[in-house]
Amino acid sequence: MLERLRENIRVVFDRDPAARSTLEVITCYPGFHALTLHLIANSLWRRDWKLLGRIVSHTSRFLTGIEIHPGATIGRRVFIDHGMGTVIGEHAIIGDDCSLYQGITLGGLGLASKPGKRHPTLGKGVVIGAGAKIIGPIEIGDDAKIGPNAVVIKDVPAGATMVANLARMVDKSLDQQRAEKAEQLGFSAYGVGSDMNDPMVKAIHALLDHSVTTDQRLEMVLQRLEQLGVDCSQERASVDQFDPKHLNQIVD
Repeated sequence: MLERLRENIRVVFDRDPAARSTLEVITCYPGFHALTLHLIANSLWRRDWKLLGRIVSHTSRFLTGIEIHPGATIGRRVFIDHGMGTVIGEHAIIGDDCSLYQGITLGGLGLASKPGKRHPTLGKGVVIGAGAKIIGPIEIGDDAKIGPNAVVIKDVPAGATMVANLARMVDKSLDQQRAEKAEQLGFSAYGVGSDMNDPMVKAIHALLDHSVTTDQRLEMVLQRLEQLGVDCSQERASVDQFDPKHLNQIVD
C-alpha cells in the first residue's frame, strides 16, 4: 500500500510539470486522492464488502469529482490529471503507466449488452485525451493514444492514435437550398441544424439534398431541350404549379 502511494506521487512529478512539492501533490491533486481512495474501495470490494466499497467510492466522487467504481481494476503508476467528470465503470481494466485526463468515460453498453464484461480494457501506457468516450467491452492496445473528445466503440491496435472528426465549415449555400426546398414541400426543420449528429436529421437532409439535386438536373434538361427548339413552357408551368399540399391530401 505504501509503495503504491509512493509510486502515485512520483508519477505526478514525472508527468505534470506544475507539481512543485510532495505536500502539494498529497493535498491538492484530486487524481491522487481518487486513486488512493480507490485502493481502499477496491480492497473492500474484493473482500465482498460491497456496500462499504461503494460508500468509499461515493465519498471519493463527492470529494474529487472523479467517479471510479470499486470493482474497476487499475494498474500501477496510473496518472489522472485534473480528472473532474471522469467516469470509470465496474469492469474497466486500466493497465500500468496509463494517463487519463478530465472528463473521460470508460463506460458500458448498459443492460442491453450481453452478460459479463461491459467496460473497456486499456493496455499499458495508453493516453486518453480530455473528453474522450470509450464505450463497451473493447480493448485498447498498449501505448495507444485516444485524442480529445474521441468516441471509441471498437478495438484499437497497439500504438495507434485515434482522433475525433475534424471541425469543418458548413456550406451555407447548401443550407439555403435545403431551407427553400423544405419550405416548398411544406416542411419546416425548425431547430434542425445540418451539423447535428443525429440519424434522423441526417436522413431528412439527405432527402432534401436529393430533391434539390433532382430539381437542378430537371432544370438542366429543360434548358437543353429549349436550346434544341423544344417548347417546354407547359412542363415548366406544371412544375411551378405543383402544390405539396396535394401530397398531404393523398396521404390522408
